[in-house]
Amino acid sequence: MFDALKQLKDRAEDLAEAHGDTVSEGLEKVGDFIDGRTDGKYSAKIDTAVDKAQDLVGKLGERGAAGDQGKK
Repeated sequence: MFDALKQLKDRAEDLAEAHGDTVSEGLEKVGDFIDGRTDGKYSAKIDTAVDKAQDLVGKLGERGAAGDQGKK
């Protein structure tokens, strides 16, 4: 089971490294959509959540890049 979780983590890092910009843009669009649907009532909370999610994707991408350097 531990191996399966490690493989999942490694795959998430690889995807974040390869497609982090696309994921980040998608998160922004989802945040804007939700903000529009709630008439801006939760703008600050939505922005905070999107920023945290984008930071996580960035960190995962950095870990994936660091892991790739170790494989070479």
